[in-house]
Amino acid sequence: MSNIILIGTTMIGSAAIAFSLSTASWAGKVVESGRNYYQGKHLSIQLGPRPYFLINDMDDGPLKRKLESCETGPFKRTDFSIGHRGAALQFPEHTQESYQAAAKMGAGIMECDVTFTQDKELVCRHSQCDLHTTTNILETALAERCSVPFQPAVFDNNGNLVSAATAQCCTSDITLAEFKSLKGKMDGFDPLATTVSDFMEGTPSWRTDLYASRGTLLTHKESIALFRKLGVKMTPELKSPSVPMPFNGFSQKDYAQKMINEYKEAGIPASKVWAQSFDINDILYWIQSEPEFGTQAVYLDGRYEDPAFDHRNPATWSPSMEQLASNGVKIIAPPMWMLLELEEGEIVPSLYANRAKKAGLDIIAWTFERSGPLATGGGVLLSNT
Repeated sequence: MSNIILIGTTMIGSAAIAFSLSTASWAGKVVESGRNYYQGKHLSIQLGPRPYFLINDMDDGPLKRKLESCETGPFKRTDFSIGHRGAALQFPEHTQESYQAAAKMGAGIMECDVTFTQDKELVCRHSQCDLHTTTNILETALAERCSVPFQPAVFDNNGNLVSAATAQCCTSDITLAEFKSLKGKMDGFDPLATTVSDFMEGTPSWRTDLYASRGTLLTHKESIALFRKLGVKMTPELKSPSVPMPFNGFSQKDYAQKMINEYKEAGIPASKVWAQSFDINDILYWIQSEPEFGTQAVYLDGRYEDPAFDHRNPATWSPSMEQLASNGVKIIAPPMWMLLELEEGEIVPSLYANRAKKAGLDIIAWTFERSGPLATGGGVLLSNT
């Protein structure tokens, strides 16, 4: 039976993605595949001051009173909170420090967004070509290796912007060893910058650089080892390549297989891994070639970016929910706003959500991440919610 559960944890700064899955706990010491793992059972959960600040700022009402009653806890780790990018509201994303902070704040599942380097090694980055906004690459000698070197903003004689500052630096521009020499920073840039240092000072005002001094970048393998040490489950996303595939003989199937191989080599049970992709062909490949991992592979539904797709009109859904299920897909993951509608003042499941449930699909919703203030719309993940 499929259920839809929507839970958010913007209060702690790690992404919250709601599971509708029934999964066994992975805390404490367990024995699987002949190996023992100590899973950080005694890690204390500390939410920090942000939840209390947000609750105090709420209008009086039943929800505020209910949340206030939880002020003293007890707090515990939960699979309903997924650290996407780690705790990226406050820490440099996809760094060791960000993941550790998310685990400390109660995230029970961590996401390494997976891409690859020039020498075809897997690393954790939200995009293959985001190093210029998420690391210090532009202030190192590796800047000359970037696909698009830094170009300052240009203004006319009246001070009007003619062209914004740009750069593009990809993991595929550099080797693994070179990648590991970089430091993570808060994601952002200043499009009006005329110098590299100014370009790198673009952290949005609702985030912070307080913890941005030493972001440790991780390989995919290192993330697996860290997550096992922290006692959390894992949901890697195979990011769409920004370079033509195959890349120097490295095919899309090679890429998808390599990600799974690194879990197998580390002895991580498939039941603790939810592999994700926006590319349905990756999902089908895992279902066919790695069925133990494929059975809980997550199809990230980004079709809303297609002008021909209307989440309120099943005739535009290709593949349909029924086709996905018949192909072996068991979990679909859309943004939260595709799952909800407002009817007569009440929030109700959308047609999309009901059709997914009817087809037997489980749902994981993208809820909150490092979004901006609700007063200004909150960002794309909050859209109509």
